[in-house]
Amino acid sequence: MSDYIIYINDDMYVLPDWDGKMWNEIQSLNSKMFMLSSTMIEPISNGNKCVIVQDYGRDIENFREADLLQNYTSLHVEDWSGSTWPPNVIHTEMWDLVGGFSIEFSPGMYSDPDLSMKLYQAGVRQFKGIGDSLVYHFGSRSTKRVRKNLGRKTFLFKWGITSRTFTTLFLKTGKKYTGILLTPNLPWTTKWINRIKRIFE
Repeated sequence: MSDYIIYINDDMYVLPDWDGKMWNEIQSLNSKMFMLSSTMIEPISNGNKCVIVQDYGRDIENFREADLLQNYTSLHVEDWSGSTWPPNVIHTEMWDLVGGFSIEFSPGMYSDPDLSMKLYQAGVRQFKGIGDSLVYHFGSRSTKRVRKNLGRKTFLFKWGITSRTFTTLFLKTGKKYTGILLTPNLPWTTKWINRIKRIFE
């Protein structure tokens, strides 16, 4: 039985040594208290600061695999803070401790930040994106086949804050990785905005 669980979407193509980069990072941490993500390469921009935008095809029929394999080594970025989405890896003991993904988010919208929040509540403070562990993500090929759940609202009522508040202020998603996260002091304006959202959602 493995000591680690890796979760990856079925519309992703992993680049060479993506797992080796992950393994090297795990070895350097010398801890079970972490969540790591690879860095996604996507064909279009959706405003995600952790994504490398390069178009090598938007579906498998138009996938320019040879071009990607020739160029991917020049596409790495700095390690970034805020690991939530796949491909990600956590220790099996942490997975068992928090119970993995939560069924109330089925079929999956906002299940990623929910898992990160559960790990955060369990004391994890290392949420790191590995800048040279790369995958190509065709983007929303799986979710287009299902009826989406209202994960944004579920997250808000479960945790009392929005997913944006959590990822932005707690996980520092998209910022340069600087080490163990510190618990933020939320501005009163943020607290009121989250309270109002819980009332009017």
